[in-house]
Amino acid sequence: MEAEARYRIRAVSQMTGVPAATLRAWERRYGLPIPHRSASAYRLYTERDVEQVRNMSAQVARGVPPSEAARRLLDTPRPAVDPREEPHQAVANRIVLAARQLDGAALQTELQRVMLLGDAKGAFERILTPALVEIGRLWEVGEISIANEHFATHLIAAAAQDLLRTVVLPAEAPVALLACFAEEQHLLPLLGAALTIASWGFRPVLLGTRTPPGALARAVERLAPAFVGLSATLVPEPAVARELVDGYADACGQTPWFVGGSAAAALTTFISARGGYVLSKDELEARLQIARAVAPRKRRKSPEAPKKTAAPKDRRTS
Repeated sequence: MEAEARYRIRAVSQMTGVPAATLRAWERRYGLPIPHRSASAYRLYTERDVEQVRNMSAQVARGVPPSEAARRLLDTPRPAVDPREEPHQAVANRIVLAARQLDGAALQTELQRVMLLGDAKGAFERILTPALVEIGRLWEVGEISIANEHFATHLIAAAAQDLLRTVVLPAEAPVALLACFAEEQHLLPLLGAALTIASWGFRPVLLGTRTPPGALARAVERLAPAFVGLSATLVPEPAVARELVDGYADACGQTPWFVGGSAAAALTTFISARGGYVLSKDELEARLQIARAVAPRKRRKSPEAPKKTAAPKDRRTS
């Protein structure tokens, strides 16, 4: 464990957004986290300590008193682990089991553990996404009801929002404005996109589900984002799709805009005709798409270098 303790308090503060004074107060008052001490008595935090701080910070941001948040974390029992089972998959499996049984307490316990297993993006991709896929499959084959699916999805979405709140980016990070198509009610794909985009250094601002073009236009004008990302998982009727795409294109103006999600490919003709981009499903290619679209705007916004003036000629005669 000593070898894992490598973060000084200043680094933890920068990583989590929690002031160093607050970290010391939480340690003194609630016993969480308890960092190791170096030979010089400096506090040294492990990855687990950092995740505990993020979890506690997210709970406090939701209005939970710090004492209660600490108690929940300290009282959360460690699950019995099958040594043959990868820990992320083990939590995902227990989330699915809790969804099958409509066991709210068990589901909440597992979702709290999500906050302790690695970075936010990794936790979403390795735990929440596999759990959601399996819950969706079980509903499609009739093994669980729509009630089970809604019950689990609602709580998993809340956990994903908590994960996103743990991501701390500098104030000067460029804004990525994210929203769902006007009739789109599935928030989780947008949250997953937000976590990925945040890992690329953009500060995601979410407008949420069912965002009409008019609302997007006002946000674009107010925030001047580096780019706009739209999520679409349901394919509208062609006439509706054309009208919506036209509306979103007008709302974005000169701001690069992208459409992702399972329905994006079906809208390619409309999107391309209005200067938008269908976001690649490959993460590396998607990142390159956005970088290529954003780079020209960065160059246009950069202040011009002052022109050099020629030095006055020496009029003296030798």
